[in-house]
Amino acid sequence: MPMQTAKLSDPAVRAFVSALNAHDQEAFRAALAPDATMADDGSDHDLADWSAREIFDSHGHMEIEKETAGGRALVANYRNDAWGEMRTKWTFDVANGKVVRFETGQA
Repeated sequence: MPMQTAKLSDPAVRAFVSALNAHDQEAFRAALAPDATMADDGSDHDLADWSAREIFDSHGHMEIEKETAGGRALVANYRNDAWGEMRTKWTFDVANGKVVRFETGQA
């Protein structure tokens, strides 16, 4: 059974996942530090381009399977219109209540 987003331990990660699942681009940007970075499968990407393509334009959605590292590491079933559904891992670096970096890839 998926973990409820509202029960995620880290507030910044909870805000990130909530915004992603709501397809709320403004809230998503608000969850990120202004200079946030990201990587997908070990390669850095432009966060704005990647999130537009992999989340918002393709209706991305996360169902959290489990969290570790105080809520800053997730295993989730992620789906979007481009790739279908896959089991993914997500790790987050957080500072001052904002996500400063996240990394994702297949689990």
